[in-house]
Amino acid sequence: MSVITVERIKLFSTRSPWWCMIVAAVLTVGLAALTTGFLKGADEQNATIFITQPGAQLSQMVMMVMAALAVTTEYRFGTIRTSFQAVPQRAALLLGKTAVVAFLSGLIGLIASFGAWGVGSLFASNADLSINTAAEWRLLAGQGLVFAISAVFAVAVGILIRQSAGAIAILILWPLLVENLVNLIPKVGDDLARWAPFANGSSFLNQGQDFGLAGQGAGGTDFALSPWWALLYFAGWAAALMTIALVSASKRDA
Repeated sequence: MSVITVERIKLFSTRSPWWCMIVAAVLTVGLAALTTGFLKGADEQNATIFITQPGAQLSQMVMMVMAALAVTTEYRFGTIRTSFQAVPQRAALLLGKTAVVAFLSGLIGLIASFGAWGVGSLFASNADLSINTAAEWRLLAGQGLVFAISAVFAVAVGILIRQSAGAIAILILWPLLVENLVNLIPKVGDDLARWAPFANGSSFLNQGQDFGLAGQGAGGTDFALSPWWALLYFAGWAAALMTIALVSASKRDA
């Protein structure tokens, strides 16, 4: 039985991944329904695809929590020791776990984003929410890539921290609080914020969008890189953090 198969079975043998997937999908789709369901008249006609995705970041956080728990739960109950005995190459085991979690997170990201767009199109039937541009395709389909890379981040943090509460706190505070507080640093804050990893993940999705009712500054305006370079930069952070985590896991006791 391959490492991927074993990790898939282990992941789905607990309830938390199922609940996280359901919550992530419902958040994005539900908030899209709330956002578009009360639009009337000119507001409805001026709605854009961007307004159907207000819950995407929250859903991303939920899937990151799931990804971190996939690792920290094993450390908590000591089952990681058994896993390392079965697969002595720790890096291979942890990469297999990462691949399963990242694929699942990406899939949920796609389901949630297109589901939200579908619900938004249903509620705001008088708006033109057809997918006409590459930027709009990037906003919807790109959620899968951002969710998957975010899951790699989360697994790496889980490997390094090994404790559920600590890992979850870091994963929630990093994109939602820390990257926003960087702006407050005198002189260099704005420049540092432009190069923050999660900010570039959002930059990949938001560049070139018609923000419509949300306002032109809703998705940010000061981007450091073009969309695909921003995604590559975001992925580079995830790869670097995962490399550090794998080296740490190979040298530390389980």
